[in-house]
Order: sequence, then C-alpha cells, then structure tokens
Amino acid sequence: MAFNKKQRRAVRAGSVRVSIALSGRHRLGVFRSNKHIYAQLISPCGKAILASASSLDKSFKERSSVPSYSVAAASLVGTLIAERAVAIGVTSVAFDRSGYKYHGKVRALADAARSAGLVF
Repeated sequence: MAFNKKQRRAVRAGSVRVSIALSGRHRLGVFRSNKHIYAQLISPCGKAILASASSLDKSFKERSSVPSYSVAAASLVGTLIAERAVAIGVTSVAFDRSGYKYHGKVRALADAARSAGLVF
C-alpha cells in the first residue's frame, strides 16, 4: 500500500514523538504551511502548551514587515518562541520538526531559537 505525502510525514513525525516522550523533555513542535509557520512549546506530558509563536502573532507583525512565508519570518518566529520559553524558565528542549526536512524555514527557526537561548 502506497502512502501519500501527508501520510509519510505523519509516520516520520510519530516515530520521533515517541522517542521525545520517552526522554521526558519539553518539546518544541513546528508546523509549516504554505503561508505561515508556527512553533509551540509543549510540556513533557504532552497535555499542555506552555508557549507559542507564529507568523500570525501581533508581536511578529510589530517587529517585522517581511512576508510571513519567508525564511526571515521563520527565524523571527524562532526568536519569539525562544524568548517566551526562557521567560517561563525553560531552556532545554527537544526539537520536533514534525516530519519536515531540516532545511529552509525549519532550519532557520531552529537556528534562531538556538541563538536566542534554547538548547537542543
């Protein structure tokens, strides 16, 4: 049975989430659409979202005028989520790229989060 593109990504994401759940660390989850990018800081139990940032946030629009689908926007979202995570006292996280390739927007978000104080 052949899977389509979305199903293959979901399988990759699921296998990574199992190993992150077993580690007991906070999870930095990423979702990428064609127009926007979203990041969430999720508790170790997986039931609570501690912080979130996206290219739709009011603070994103106040800080930048770049298009929401660009790599620059992804790096700004990474900076926002890292600032919010450090503000609540979380510095060590596990990066969950949700089955997306680690390049382009996902990599820019991760690099910006690292440079803003998160460790993963």
